[in-house]
Amino acid sequence: MNQIQSYISEHKNRFLTELIELLKIPSISADSAYKNEVFKTAEAIKNSLEKAGCDTVEICETDGYPIVFGEKIIDKTLPTVLVYGHYDVQPPDPIDLWDAPPFEPVIKNTEKHPEGAIFARGACDDKGQLYMHVKAMEFMTATNQLPCNVKFMIEGEEEVGSSNLAVFVKNNHEKLKNDVILISDTGMIANDAPSITTGLRGLSYVEVEVTGPNRDLHSGLYGGAVANPINVLTKMIASLHDENNHITIPGFYDNVEELSKEERAEMAKAPFNLENYKKALDIEAVYGETGFSTNERNSIRPTLDVNGIWGGYTGEGAKTVIASKAYAKISMRLVPHQDWEEITTLFKAHFESIAPQGVKVKVTPHHGGQGYVTPINSIGYQAASQAYQDTFGKTPIPQRSGGSIPIVSLFEQELKSKTILMGFGLDSDAIHSPNEHFGVWNYLKGIETIPLFYKYFTELSK
Repeated sequence: MNQIQSYISEHKNRFLTELIELLKIPSISADSAYKNEVFKTAEAIKNSLEKAGCDTVEICETDGYPIVFGEKIIDKTLPTVLVYGHYDVQPPDPIDLWDAPPFEPVIKNTEKHPEGAIFARGACDDKGQLYMHVKAMEFMTATNQLPCNVKFMIEGEEEVGSSNLAVFVKNNHEKLKNDVILISDTGMIANDAPSITTGLRGLSYVEVEVTGPNRDLHSGLYGGAVANPINVLTKMIASLHDENNHITIPGFYDNVEELSKEERAEMAKAPFNLENYKKALDIEAVYGETGFSTNERNSIRPTLDVNGIWGGYTGEGAKTVIASKAYAKISMRLVPHQDWEEITTLFKAHFESIAPQGVKVKVTPHHGGQGYVTPINSIGYQAASQAYQDTFGKTPIPQRSGGSIPIVSLFEQELKSKTILMGFGLDSDAIHSPNEHFGVWNYLKGIETIPLFYKYFTELSK
């Protein structure tokens, strides 16, 4: 413990500088305009892994963005940890809501991060959390304390569905062979309430298009006589929830896992202050499915949300027009046992069925993935729990997350390995939002904790 803390203290400024340089590269996988920057980031990750002590590092080409693979095998009889992360980031829009440019990182003190937080797109999701593993690897190799074998698989398409990673995993079973998979792309309850994510929701993401007349029309000459695609789309979307905020798609809840009262009671023990939650979001009331708490709504229940909606004239001033088309992007977060492809099919059939005469509807599936639950009695979870106990002085709380990492269920299916989700971010870190940030304390605490996971996992595996 003292040695890792001393190493972090000695190299703290360099650790921060290196992360800031990585955050300056706008590796936006969803926008082809940033293609060169995404490839540049892959090279930066490769260089970092080499400097951290990996014996072999390679950039593996795919049909999309490359996967950076690195490894250090010290003894084939010892356990192997596979670290997964992603170097791509979400688009920073809306830019005008950032306090500073999203790819010009700044460190500022905040109420939750009095030691400072790094503000930049990707700071927490996932460059900052990924880089904790790189620096933890550096410490273990520099001090000759790596107790087992390690492999890194860092991709550039997580934010757009990881379709090429799925192909890579299926084609490289032997290359990726491991005893446990370690990921830091989640969060924890609070800095004084550590937690380990034990469940992830699945995802189905679709785009819908409603078409009315064959051209934009004058709203005075045609208004009231021709179906307005924007009006129709908003009505169709509104009908997807009933008065209890229950999703109305037939068959949507057929395979939803219903937790017992005992399990829900255990979840409720996690520290949560509803008033602070509302204050942090500047809202007067919470909202969601009747019969469930806020923490249940955002973790163990499925949801349907509109992520974007557009059509017609949105420029300055007025243009009296009935648009020919209207669009929306919709995501559904799913719970274990809900199959994302089945849900996508159910959504498509239902959405097409509720379209009124006078419009045509097109549903385009984008990407998705299954939910995941990891057992808390596994060696991997026990090793992670002991590592947090050592560095935080508290036993971490097992917690289900509302987020999705679609590739995790594929890892278990293809590689037959359990995944341990050691996240060090906070819900308030604004991932996917303007002013995303990651606490300096959290970043360094992750670097301190990760080597202990290796230590305890190796010991428990004997």
